[in-house]
Amino acid sequence: MNRMEAEFSNLVKAYRKRHMGKGPERVTTTFCKSWAICEMAGNLSPVEKFMAKTGDGRQMLRTARTEMVKEIYKDHPPVEMEALLGAKFVQLFVDIDIAQDIGMSIFVFDEDLEQKFGTRHG
Repeated sequence: MNRMEAEFSNLVKAYRKRHMGKGPERVTTTFCKSWAICEMAGNLSPVEKFMAKTGDGRQMLRTARTEMVKEIYKDHPPVEMEALLGAKFVQLFVDIDIAQDIGMSIFVFDEDLEQKFGTRHG
């Protein structure tokens, strides 16, 4: 991660903690075109880990950690992220593997972040 990707990761962590009560333990961000792709580990709280022991609990957590997260971003636009990047937040795609406690969020912005911040991967 370059400096801007690291700063974005810190903002994601802080945003999740503020709006969801617990942020991920680790966030790794990669800018790719107009996307900020965040890999997140250590998302679940101890209570959520307990809930994940049942099929119903896993399904409820999956819904909460995907659909409800998208609603939170709609209700509370990530203005700090927009300010850091100088770009407008457009959309969020979210997925999580409850068993492994690994999540992915793809933030879509209205500018090419990879080009803007000179990030080259691979």
